[in-house]
Amino acid sequence: QVQLVESGGGLVQAGGSLRLSCAASGSIFSINAMGWYRQAPGKQRELVAVITSGGSANYADSVKGRFTISRDNAKNTVYLQMNSLKPEDTAVYYCNAEVTTAFHPGTMMDYWGQGTQVTVSS
Repeated sequence: QVQLVESGGGLVQAGGSLRLSCAASGSIFSINAMGWYRQAPGKQRELVAVITSGGSANYADSVKGRFTISRDNAKNTVYLQMNSLKPEDTAVYYCNAEVTTAFHPGTMMDYWGQGTQVTVSS
């Protein structure tokens, strides 16, 4: 019904930048919040940043001032600009969206992307 496709991950040196994108497609009626999570080896998945449909954003303390989340509602796409990357930012980054589908307009469901690897070398 709904697919989230991420792109933009890769290998970068410490201090470098990457921009992640996540496009949602399918039978979408509306999207509420969109966000990015990450999971490092041996650790639990954690919230990185989230943005509402109105553009209000919240960030994990560990990325404040370095990462910026934004979205294009017309394209159902969310972005994560990551600057001043550190080795501890290495993880698989997952896109999340709270979606109301055309088939169930009264129900909001969580959808996840497949994940994109971000590796920061020291």
